[in-house]
Amino acid sequence: MARSSQLLHPHKEPARVLPAATVLLLRDGPQGLEVLMTRRSMTASFAPGAYVFPGGGIDAADAQAHPHAKRRDTQSDLHLTQAIAAIRESFEELGILLARHANGQMANASDIAALDRKASGGDFAQQCAARGLTLAADEVFVLAHWITDRELPRRFDVPFLVARMPDAQTPVADEKEQFAPEWVRPADALSRHMQGNFFIIYPTIKTLERMQNYATVDSVLADCASEQPWFTSCPRAGWLGGKEARYMEHEAPFGELALTCPDGQMLHHLDWVSDQPVLLLKNVQRLTAPNPGVMTGPGTNSYLVGDPDTGYTAIDPGPADLEHLDRLWRAAGGNIRHIVCTHSHPDHSPGAAPLQAMCTQHGHTPPILGLASLPSARAHSAFTPDRELQDGERLVLQGHEVTHTLRVVHTPGHAANHLCLVLEEDGLLFSGDHVLNGSTTVIDPPDGNMHDYLNSLDKLLAACEQDRIDFILPAHGYVLGNLWGEPYDARACISHLKAHRLKREAKILKVMQQHPEGSMDDWVKLAYDDVAPRLWPVAMRSLLAHVERIRNLNG
Repeated sequence: MARSSQLLHPHKEPARVLPAATVLLLRDGPQGLEVLMTRRSMTASFAPGAYVFPGGGIDAADAQAHPHAKRRDTQSDLHLTQAIAAIRESFEELGILLARHANGQMANASDIAALDRKASGGDFAQQCAARGLTLAADEVFVLAHWITDRELPRRFDVPFLVARMPDAQTPVADEKEQFAPEWVRPADALSRHMQGNFFIIYPTIKTLERMQNYATVDSVLADCASEQPWFTSCPRAGWLGGKEARYMEHEAPFGELALTCPDGQMLHHLDWVSDQPVLLLKNVQRLTAPNPGVMTGPGTNSYLVGDPDTGYTAIDPGPADLEHLDRLWRAAGGNIRHIVCTHSHPDHSPGAAPLQAMCTQHGHTPPILGLASLPSARAHSAFTPDRELQDGERLVLQGHEVTHTLRVVHTPGHAANHLCLVLEEDGLLFSGDHVLNGSTTVIDPPDGNMHDYLNSLDKLLAACEQDRIDFILPAHGYVLGNLWGEPYDARACISHLKAHRLKREAKILKVMQQHPEGSMDDWVKLAYDDVAPRLWPVAMRSLLAHVERIRNLNG
């Protein structure tokens, strides 16, 4: 974990999380699946005026109502309590009662009229029991699990549950907390929100985005049979294009927000800029070269590690763009102690020599470090450092009160001379092109080797375990990862990447077996049919690397 002394913002304790539950009531409409939504009061303390699903806080009485509810054999006590709370809230807010008589008949209008919608949680269950009704908690399933963003003053830990709307009931809003109940197709709700006349908040948006892929209530309930939520998320927020933007754990900017604002402060700007450095920690700056493209994404990330007292190590100076290099030199105050190239590709290493010359003009010549390119490298990737780095070697920046240690990890695969760097004190991995955010790196034989690449992923995974690495800082794209032990931390990112590569390789092997006489052109169309055809020439290089590995493994 990054040292607290290097964090950009003072610690801010997030608000306490309160337990709650909400339920999506579904029906099969004439044009497909529909969900019941209502508008919250304009004076509500949370999400005023938003269209939501019925729900609210979990009362202690909800857990005590277990004897009055029917449960599935696989339904945990927690999920039962949540289901009871959702049933109670949907009754209080909309007059919908998910309860059955002993003969199996769902509660009807006379049952609903006989019950007090303003009763407390305990009284609600007792009232139902007095009319011979058992709460149909066994018909309420877990759909998703949301935890309110860390920066908000009111926070909830809330499962989004799902149930089929009873046939003989009609929603009637309480006109206090909820107004204007409406059946709406998920896609229509999203469209109306985009048009500005159906306000919904982020968790609702993301849930509806997932829900719009289903055609019937049965198909939704079938996918909830595992008792596990489709996803669990506590989103993070930043600024993009001058507007608030929120992201779930699997989305590209999440790791960067977790690194820069671990307590959820909404202070980090996610816009890609090349004219100024972006602070990731007090001792880590990123300057993105102005070379965006298909292969480079938003551009090549150059990093400065260090501070004015220790001096700086420049990682991947990028192309020989003098304006970019001048910004890099100025961001370091001219105090660059090392220039390290993770590998010799033309978007990474050509800037090393002119950056060194810039430093020399001001009285100090930092060494260019890395690994020399091999004869297998293409001509434009020729590179010879002043000194070759050894696997496991440490580059130490020492100040009066702080030390920054970068450990070298040789990682051939993307290129034969590729290396990564671990910032030991802060649990960061500078991954060069070995691990990217938003795409998989190209393995281009003969300098690239798929077998070496996969072995290097294992090596990086071991480094993550050894150094408790939280975050990966790639040469292209946002920071990857999350806090140690959480979903989508650095280990999970690497494991997912390796699984993706092996899944692709299995698909390639199947294509090869089914079309043994096919050409590489034939195979790329079949093995990369989920990739845009304009990218097939690039995918062809990785295809070749996989084919070489498959043939070597199979003799």
